[in-house]
Order: sequence, then C-alpha cells, then structure tokens
Amino acid sequence: MSEAIVITPVKDSLETTKKTIEAISKAKGDFEYFVFNDFSKPETKSYLEKIRTKLGFELIHLEDVTSTPSPNYKLVLQMAQKKALENNSPLIIVESDVVIQKNTLDDLIKLSGKHEKTGLFGAITVDQSGKYNFPYTFEKKKSNHIVDTSHSLSFCCTLISTPLLERFDFQNLSQNKDWFDVFISRQSKKLGFKNYLAKGLEVLHLPHSSRPWKNLKYTNPVLYYLKKIINKRDRI
Repeated sequence: MSEAIVITPVKDSLETTKKTIEAISKAKGDFEYFVFNDFSKPETKSYLEKIRTKLGFELIHLEDVTSTPSPNYKLVLQMAQKKALENNSPLIIVESDVVIQKNTLDDLIKLSGKHEKTGLFGAITVDQSGKYNFPYTFEKKKSNHIVDTSHSLSFCCTLISTPLLERFDFQNLSQNKDWFDVFISRQSKKLGFKNYLAKGLEVLHLPHSSRPWKNLKYTNPVLYYLKKIINKRDRI
C-alpha cells in the first residue's frame, strides 16, 4: 500500500494546472495520485488525457460519474475519502493553483505522523516573492514553526489524517455548500483533533486561477458580494 492518496481537483485554469501536476509528478514519496476533472473545457481535458500516463496519475472525468454541473467538490471529497480509507492512508489535497516543492508531500506525511492527534496538517502558501499569501495572511511573521492553529486550514495543500477520515463521513457534507475546507477544519476540532499549519513548509499559491471572478473581492468588493449572493457562488 502507498503512504497517501493525493488528489487534485481540476476546473480549467490550464496553465496553473500544468504546473501543479508536473510538480507532483516530480515529488518524493510513496503515494497514489488522482486528478478529478470537473467538467473542464476540451482543451484542458485533452491535455490531461495526453499526459496522464507520462506523468503517472489516474484521471477521473466527473462527467462520467455525475450530471451535476461544476463545482463538484463534495463528490470529489467523497470519492477521495473512499480511496484513502481503502488504502488505510491519509488524504492529501493539492489544488490546481498550487505548486509544491519536491519534498512537500513526503514532509506532510512524516511530520503529520509525529504530531499529537492530527486532524488536518497544512503547508503554508506563499506568493512568487516568498511572502505568506491568501489564505494564510493572518500569519505575519516568517518562521519554521509548526503551529497548532485555531484558524481554518485551506485545502490548497493539506493532509487529512486517517483517524479523521475514519471518524467523519464526507457523505454528511452539506448539499448547500460548494467548498468544505472551513467546515471540515471545524469538524476536526469538534471531534478532538488538532489542526497544524507548517509555516516552514512553503508552497507557491496563485490564487483564484480557476475562479478569476473572485479577484473582484480585491478590486470591486461590492460587485464581488453581489455576484456571490445573486448567483449563489462560492458557498462556504
């Protein structure tokens, strides 16, 4: 058995998706890698089909599984949880706008196993200049510390431990939400687990590449919240 199941949900954002998958293909560690294509455009689908064997991942087209329009994060999490439990291993999510380092996955697996009652264990995100960026801007001081955090962890690059997967069934996730990192972070704490953020384990994050409309939050927040409410987008 492998030491972890690694997944990347993909919804277009082809240029960052390429970087994400190529980085994972070069990563150290004993893991199985699955890419979930969530109704991407033909160009993205064609690329994934072309490089799936070369870069060593299993490709799952959600259009073959469901007719529900994107986003299908709940379904991805449910399918991934099943694979991880069958493998008796943690689940690592690396989103398609994140570029990991060669040691990232191996370090997540090893470090999470050394900490007490791990629920979630996340790598911190940085921008191209090396500064901590969204969603971890609340961490103001650079360090190599591993923090037992009360903040919610993003699924940018995060491990979900086997004990947490065994305790909380993702079939119980809400039908009325699109994203679940905040909810699962809170559920982890409720169940008595600890959520750790590794400040020295840095990954490059290129935010909102698959959801460019979200950049309105910084340039035109009024329009952002109108779109969010009226179109029922980005429900957390």
